[in-house]
Amino acid sequence: MTGSGEGWLSDGLDVPGADSGLWVSGVDYIAGWREAREAADRLNRALLGAGFELSAVRAVASTNEDGCGVVRLAGWPGVVERLARLLEAREDGHGGAA
Repeated sequence: MTGSGEGWLSDGLDVPGADSGLWVSGVDYIAGWREAREAADRLNRALLGAGFELSAVRAVASTNEDGCGVVRLAGWPGVVERLARLLEAREDGHGGAA
């Protein structure tokens, strides 16, 4: 699911400040990233199932500065708006049609 090579939606260990040497010794960033990747993969499968293209919107695994897994949603604004309408419709009980 992840790692398809789109530069603007890069997947991988994304620790804020990593370029400036802010990695904290002893923090297991990999474990947090792996947990986030599993969740991101599940969300990406759901996005595909809902008819979205992963080149337009996708979940990306990351970590925060403490090594906790984080899943970020990256996508084109118009496509994210479409996803928001879909979720809002489900919330309102309209069956999810957007």
